[in-house]
Amino acid sequence: MSEPKFVPPRQKPLLTRLLQSISYLVLYWLYKIRLVVDDGDIARVKAIAERRAVYLPNHSNLDDGLVMFLLSARLGQLFNYVVAYEAFRGFIGKLMQSIGAYSIRRGIGDRYSIVQTLKILQQPQCKLVIFPEGGCSYQNDTVIPFRSGAVELSFKAMEKIVKQEGTVPNFYLIPTSIKYYYTNAGNEVISHALKRLETALAIEPKEEDLYGRLRTVAEQVLTNLETEYRVAPSTVNGINDRADWNQRIETLRKRMLDYCEEKLEIPQTNQLAGRERVYKIQSVLSSLTDSATETYVDYEHIHLTTVRLLNFDAIYDGYIAAKPTPERFFSTIDRLEKEVFRCDRPKFKGWRKAVVKIGEPIDLKDYWQEYRRDRQPVIDSLTRSLQQIVQAHLD
Repeated sequence: MSEPKFVPPRQKPLLTRLLQSISYLVLYWLYKIRLVVDDGDIARVKAIAERRAVYLPNHSNLDDGLVMFLLSARLGQLFNYVVAYEAFRGFIGKLMQSIGAYSIRRGIGDRYSIVQTLKILQQPQCKLVIFPEGGCSYQNDTVIPFRSGAVELSFKAMEKIVKQEGTVPNFYLIPTSIKYYYTNAGNEVISHALKRLETALAIEPKEEDLYGRLRTVAEQVLTNLETEYRVAPSTVNGINDRADWNQRIETLRKRMLDYCEEKLEIPQTNQLAGRERVYKIQSVLSSLTDSATETYVDYEHIHLTTVRLLNFDAIYDGYIAAKPTPERFFSTIDRLEKEVFRCDRPKFKGWRKAVVKIGEPIDLKDYWQEYRRDRQPVIDSLTRSLQQIVQAHLD
């Protein structure tokens, strides 16, 4: 039997403190990020420094973990982090372990990760970061539905503590909002990024309007994907209807999910949310071996399809039109660059400040008796409340 695919935390406190001490300078120059957080918010969480706490931030891009590390430095605390298994590669993976990160395999009931999480949550002063969206939304100021696992595991840890100690502890969930603002990137940078995409797609821009150019690029990417996955144009009264982008996106998304499940002979799981279906597909894919040369390309293309599905999971027509900020432009351009240039991390567009808003901590002790009477409604209600608080702060 093969070893379980789990990467445990191997936190080295002295090294973590050293990295925290230089993190502001290093991350500012390497990743162009500067943390901004209100002193009142810092005081709010320092007041419960001796208590167990789970930070629940939104997850708009791959730099959110760096921002939470900057926050740990600002607080002078050691955090643990739940991170997707795929992120633990090479030197960076070892470094993440050394500052307290450990893996979770999405799409399965990862009992090794669950056991590790419960172990950490029972530590008297644990500080754990869980991204409840379950993955990147790639949208700077909107969240996708929170998973309930963080709340559920926190209550399970409380059950174990109560059983061991005979008392109900204070146990805090901290809604945390991360929102990025570009400080020196405007229309010229947007135009340059669009030009790179237009060149790669052989598009000759017919207008100067940035939004119009972006839509032309997006239309070409959407059409290319429809062609690749053999999605026939929808028709209205016998005429091709290309106007409803949201319907086209949804039809394409369904076709891509069905394609992956058909190739891997996975029973269709339409009752699951799209992201959960993708994680299940990725889990099955990772368990396969490329024993037959003729199937290797299929496996590669299925993996590419899952990456595309996650990249465009929360996208919808009208996101920029509703609020045409540089941040919304760049988050959409980043997605298009990931597709067109097949890159994990698009080029940085400019210096950013990451504004972190920390909500009022929610003490699960206040919900303990209600939880004991009827668990699932309490878990679901708290999960929705946390999502609403995070979104309200982003707004």
